[in-house]
Amino acid sequence: MAAGGGTKAAERPYDLVVLGASGFTGQFVVEEVSRAAGRGGLCGAALRWAVAGRSREKLRAVLERAAERLGKAALGAEVGVLLCDVGDAGSLAAMARQAFFGEPVVEACVENGANCIDISGEPQFLEGMYLKYNERAAEKGVYIVGSCGFDSIPADMGVLYTRDKLKGTLTAVESFLSVKSGPEGVCVHDGTWKSAVYGLADEDNLRKLRKKIGYAPVPVVGAKLKKRGFVFYNQEFKEYSIPFMGSDGSVVKRTQRYLHTELEETPVQYGAYVNIGGLGSVIKLMFAGMLFLLLVKFNFGRKLLTKYPEFFSAGRFTKEGPTQKQMDGTSFTMTFFGEGYSEGQDPQKGKPNVKICTEVKGPEPGYIATPIAMVQAAVSLLEDAASLPKKGGVYSPGAAFSKTKLIDRLNRRGVEFSVISKPEV
Repeated sequence: MAAGGGTKAAERPYDLVVLGASGFTGQFVVEEVSRAAGRGGLCGAALRWAVAGRSREKLRAVLERAAERLGKAALGAEVGVLLCDVGDAGSLAAMARQAFFGEPVVEACVENGANCIDISGEPQFLEGMYLKYNERAAEKGVYIVGSCGFDSIPADMGVLYTRDKLKGTLTAVESFLSVKSGPEGVCVHDGTWKSAVYGLADEDNLRKLRKKIGYAPVPVVGAKLKKRGFVFYNQEFKEYSIPFMGSDGSVVKRTQRYLHTELEETPVQYGAYVNIGGLGSVIKLMFAGMLFLLLVKFNFGRKLLTKYPEFFSAGRFTKEGPTQKQMDGTSFTMTFFGEGYSEGQDPQKGKPNVKICTEVKGPEPGYIATPIAMVQAAVSLLEDAASLPKKGGVYSPGAAFSKTKLIDRLNRRGVEFSVISKPEV
């Protein structure tokens, strides 16, 4: 998603452009932008926005779907339609000038002065864009913010929310994700599955990339957070948990590094986990996980995994994606257990003496919560410009939005942040 801003923002015909609007996730983003535009737009003025993609017919169909979902006669007259192809640099530049599908879009936005919001959750992509475009984006005054969907706004902003609600110094947080489904079950589009396949296959390149970036180590403040095992029984939830395999951990660490080095804030240690259920679920997961890790190492194995996602994921990932009933019956809860030191206590001495529990709850994560998070991030980018980092660059969500009203906006749209138990000494 390209958002207005950067250079010559006032001259642009659109505040916001949804690129890839006719894709599976894009159709839900269009619907969410339509809602945002219908609630008063930008700073009280009408939100000027457009959809972009390769096919005018498909884009029109997406607008018709959104209008039907929102009970409107049509959206076409009030929404621009831009034709562009990610393989055509010229068309991408034209799209960016009027307001993420990989590096060409990032490059086009940076060079043409358009801010960019993306839901990509692959650390290799996110950190690669930081290495290649951070300095240029800073020069152009452009903000490039990735992982603005379910990966990883609930986690990244949830840690900051927990920190802000603790009266003292927060030094460590563990989050536990639970996903509940209705009688129709849970299903995910296979685009997410493909990202996982290629992401794991490319782990060696991620290590090399991080060496090139030369990250300064983030200091450990307070008691060191202990790593959990691969599978463990969680007494808090009375079920088994495993480390969360998404990008949350790497995104939160990037945010904490930025807040420490640039704003001199105390860095928070972080561990991300997901609850998987009882012993039967553990056995199924271990079998599927071993098969997945074996196949992902080889080219032929990756071809099998991406060709038959439904078979290798036991029906969880399909080429068709979830039905509306499946989405309507699914919700998520991310619970944060934080520990730290009360006011006046030195975090470098002694054990943590205060704890806090917070929660982020929301609707189906992939195609309802993700568009909400992405669109509200874009609105924050447009409306909270004075609260963004002083210079442009390639940022994680928490680094970009820690001083904005993003959490308030998310709360109003049903992605709710709350304190479950107040700090206890």
